[in-house]
Amino acid sequence: MSIREIIEWAGVILILLGSIMAVISAFGILRLPDVYTRSHAATKSSTLAVLLSLSGTFIYFWATENFISVRLFLGITFVFLTAPVSGHLITRAAYRSNVKLADISTEDALKDVIHKKDTEE
Repeated sequence: MSIREIIEWAGVILILLGSIMAVISAFGILRLPDVYTRSHAATKSSTLAVLLSLSGTFIYFWATENFISVRLFLGITFVFLTAPVSGHLITRAAYRSNVKLADISTEDALKDVIHKKDTEE
């Protein structure tokens, strides 16, 4: 087995791991009880799934075709930077819209922080 084939298999394994993480993310979105935990599942695991898939694709094409795709690299960078921020903003907007926590939630960590900011303004 040559080094090129090993790198090619590494890319394939990354793509496979990305698709497994996407399925885990889908289960989290479907099974978790409220918007906050679903948002967590959507942003954390699906971001990892996309990053693994795009990284695997980048490595695969680099190993097989000697092609370095700037579009894939920009896609990896864009997803890495924007997905956690957008998930945070969506969850923050849901909290400010008074979306209820799940009944099994034991603590509201933002309650004092958000209401303290609201009274200062």
